[in-house]
Amino acid sequence: MTHTLFKGLAALALSFGLMGGAWISPAFAGPADFHNGSFIPEYGKIASVKTTMPIPKRAKFKILFDTAKAGEAGAENRTLGSAARFLNMHAAAGVPAKHMKLAVVFHGTGSFDLTKNGLYCAKYDGAKNANAGLIKALTDKGVRVILCGQSAAYHGIENEDLLPGVEMALSAMTAHALLQQEGYTLNPF
Repeated sequence: MTHTLFKGLAALALSFGLMGGAWISPAFAGPADFHNGSFIPEYGKIASVKTTMPIPKRAKFKILFDTAKAGEAGAENRTLGSAARFLNMHAAAGVPAKHMKLAVVFHGTGSFDLTKNGLYCAKYDGAKNANAGLIKALTDKGVRVILCGQSAAYHGIENEDLLPGVEMALSAMTAHALLQQEGYTLNPF
């Protein structure tokens, strides 16, 4: 009984972070700890991190991001920002640009974030699409931004409505299948 009670108290103490009479708290980075990266300086702020998981010098990244959700009105789409942050983080960690290939597949309401001036989305109210600059910065660095053709058809989005550099796929499922055959791996969010 005493042994079981001791194990329970020890587990409780560990779960609350109490060790040797001192509270252990994780280090958190606040907004002030993030800075511009060098690969895409205008977007994708990063924090410096002391890692214990080294990135092998020969590491190559072919990463696929997926999003169905539109960004907030007047704000950049979070997934596009994450793609920029991925590139900035890994460039800062010494990964050469030629070893980083990214693709972002959009479907659902996220489709509107790829249109000129948010053309078909009431949330922009005729204002400039907040994603235009970010999409240009990403595509200029070789990132593929791909729209699901089925979502586009559902929302009445035509190819000529898309921002420069955005590709139209038959479907998001098709884009995922083709990119995975090319060696891209899905980055879970």
